[in-house]
Amino acid sequence: MRIGIFVIAYNAERHIAKTLSRIPADLWKAIDVVYVIDDCSTDDTTRVALGFKPPIDPQKFVVLRNRVNQRYGGNQKLGYQYAIDRGLDVVVMLHADGQYAPEVLPQLLEPIIRDEADVVLGSRMIHRADARKGGMPLYKFVGNIVLTKIENALSGMRLSEFHSGYRAYRVDFLKTIPIWENSDEWHFDTQILFQAHGAGARIREIPIPTYYGDEICHVNGIIYGLNCVLSALAFFLHKSGFLYVAKYDVEREGHRYPEKFADPGSSHSLLWSWLTEQNLRGARVLELGVGDAALTRRLWEAGAIVDGVELSESSARRAAPYCRRVLQSDLNDFDRLEIEPPYDICVAADVLEHLHRPEYVLSRLKRAVRRGGRLYVSLPNVANLYVRLNLLFGRFPRTRRGPLDETHLHFYTFRDMRRLLAKTGWVIRREAPTSMPVPILFPFFQKPPFSWVWWVARKMTNTLPGLLGYQGLFVCENTNSPDLL
Repeated sequence: MRIGIFVIAYNAERHIAKTLSRIPADLWKAIDVVYVIDDCSTDDTTRVALGFKPPIDPQKFVVLRNRVNQRYGGNQKLGYQYAIDRGLDVVVMLHADGQYAPEVLPQLLEPIIRDEADVVLGSRMIHRADARKGGMPLYKFVGNIVLTKIENALSGMRLSEFHSGYRAYRVDFLKTIPIWENSDEWHFDTQILFQAHGAGARIREIPIPTYYGDEICHVNGIIYGLNCVLSALAFFLHKSGFLYVAKYDVEREGHRYPEKFADPGSSHSLLWSWLTEQNLRGARVLELGVGDAALTRRLWEAGAIVDGVELSESSARRAAPYCRRVLQSDLNDFDRLEIEPPYDICVAADVLEHLHRPEYVLSRLKRAVRRGGRLYVSLPNVANLYVRLNLLFGRFPRTRRGPLDETHLHFYTFRDMRRLLAKTGWVIRREAPTSMPVPILFPFFQKPPFSWVWWVARKMTNTLPGLLGYQGLFVCENTNSPDLL
């Protein structure tokens, strides 16, 4: 395995050389790189680090310096991004001030190398008495215990401590979580542990010695503790379904989207209400992107004959019981699909924005849908209030869901949606906006006495669709004869 040791440094001029010299000689032979990132220190940390002579190949030692101070969490983001970019398999964070013993680096790495863990914490609190013997101040000792109890209670975890800065991570795990959404401050360490727990990562703790010397602590304990509690509370509310917090949306890829009918005002809920206005029994339906198969199942229960197209193997398996056929294929290669037209209905809900050339697919669909057949489409509205406010403050945050989903390749306003459908030969017969997903972000609004919130949101969205609309829904008719295309 390619192993990296990330030495996080700030104003560590007096300690960094000794800390580096304590890295076991045998470990230097096994690792790929030791890299120091000095967070724009005001002392000579960088100069001292550059003067260090590694015991073997000098190319295994790299010193970097931030031009602007990134703070503790921000510096970690850069360190882990470096590990990802360099193609490392494992990265350990070692503090340059020597507070954590470099001699135990092999023990910290061992659970990951044996494939027993994705995250390993060096804990000073497994044997609490040793922490006090090692010089941990009483206020830090008590604060660590109290904060950890609160964080464990709110997260459902059972760690001996959350506040050790001695950690090893499997780099594949770091690739799967949104570390850049985390704080640049000290509670980054807490947030990444909640992300690990939410993602189902394997977390191990090993005991480490405690040492407090003359190193300078840059942490404001009160603010740090408050931030840790607020982070734990946000994680609890997210896991409980009371609040959506993007940084904690770390479920596996197949579970990244909420249940499509959880929101009565969602695109799938409204499209389904439109679909049921006609007799679906015996109707031939082509569904592009079956997703969680919730719509597929309802079509099947209504008597429709459904053919599905889905790239994901797990989603294709989920939809198989409700389909005549499921083609596990890429919609970008539409001409290669072995579909069996003509279809009475085609459903393209939350799918076109993911395609390389949606115009091409929409044009080819006219050959698949009979003359007079209907196309049901939903597309995200990039001009809604949420996106506009972010742009106002110079942000364009790509997220794991919503209009700025990181997998979206195209962005539309309502005008763009109409033009897309019109120029590909579809005649729009009906359209409507969906509201912001209030029940998804705040599930308790679905229940009395708050259920009126959704009704108000719907009325306001219908009044100002371009500003408040979350998605655009369209029912289109194929007025062309397939043999004339």
